[in-house]
Amino acid sequence: MSEGEIRRSREGHVLVIEIDRADKRNSFTPKMLGELAAAYDELEADSELRCGLVTAAGDHFTGGLDLMAMAPVFASGANPIPETSVNPWGTVGPRKTKPIVVAAQGRCLTLGIELILASDVTIAADDVSFAQIEVKRGLFPFGGATTRFHARCGWGNAMRWILTGDAFDAAEAHRIGLVQEVVPVDELRARAGAIAETIAAQAPLGVQATLASASLSIDEGLAAAHAALNPTLLKLVATADAAEGMASFMERRDARFTGK
Repeated sequence: MSEGEIRRSREGHVLVIEIDRADKRNSFTPKMLGELAAAYDELEADSELRCGLVTAAGDHFTGGLDLMAMAPVFASGANPIPETSVNPWGTVGPRKTKPIVVAAQGRCLTLGIELILASDVTIAADDVSFAQIEVKRGLFPFGGATTRFHARCGWGNAMRWILTGDAFDAAEAHRIGLVQEVVPVDELRARAGAIAETIAAQAPLGVQATLASASLSIDEGLAAAHAALNPTLLKLVATADAAEGMASFMERRDARFTGK
């Protein structure tokens, strides 16, 4: 049986991360979990990379964890994601600091939803079907849905789906705010790529500061986020990118940001 893989490619300042185990609905094996974390590590480490785009090969985003492949890992208590790597689900270990756009199609189960919840912008195909089915397997969502789903979509909306394990479609996902746009499936890749490229064209330090401020408000509360606003602004004002942003405005041209 194929263990699957996570493919990486670059499109300008965007790192395209493709889940590829299409013959098994892109269900995750331990190898794939480790490779996804490695892709996030690359995004973090390379200053030329400003945004990640997570896509999936074939007709489906992911069927979730391959429970048979994961059984030995569960039994041993091992973690296929190294402690020093960025955890794509953001529940333990180092956090990502750069934005992630997700393009989801077909079936998107369990940790696929949780990957969306840990990401920043999601474009869904109109054929997508979501389900958080852990309660149907005697488990519970352990990749962040219990902490993020209700924060993103509201308590009642979250509990409606994670307590029943029922499936819901793209229209419902958009209604509750899980996804930001719904497009025809044949337009999914192009639209998600366009969003990622637009993000990557902005000032990298400004984008990262924006993401950090928003995350801080969730992790530590409004007071902590508010206290960090002015110190962060003063740091950004002194950067070359801030100078370039002002110059490009005055000269009525596109900015050429360097991340410095």
